[in-house]
Amino acid sequence: MKLARVIGTVTATAKDLQLVGATLLLCDITDGLDNVVSAAQVATDTVGAGVGDTVLITTGSAARMAAGSAGMPVDATIVAVVDKVTLAK
Repeated sequence: MKLARVIGTVTATAKDLQLVGATLLLCDITDGLDNVVSAAQVATDTVGAGVGDTVLITTGSAARMAAGSAGMPVDATIVAVVDKVTLAK
């Protein structure tokens, strides 16, 4: 899994039928200090995340295992909204 920050939404009117009804969010992959390490990853949302939220994203075949995304042609799925990140000093 990867930490990410939701930075926007994605709207696609023409899409695969399995994506109908799915919420697509634009996310920056971040490190533990909230620095962007990879920008602009589109992910399906299964937990009701919103812009500004820190989230956990699962990618690859694991992205299709999350509840609500089985069988979808996706490569990234938001599976949790993060409440807090704590780093050891």
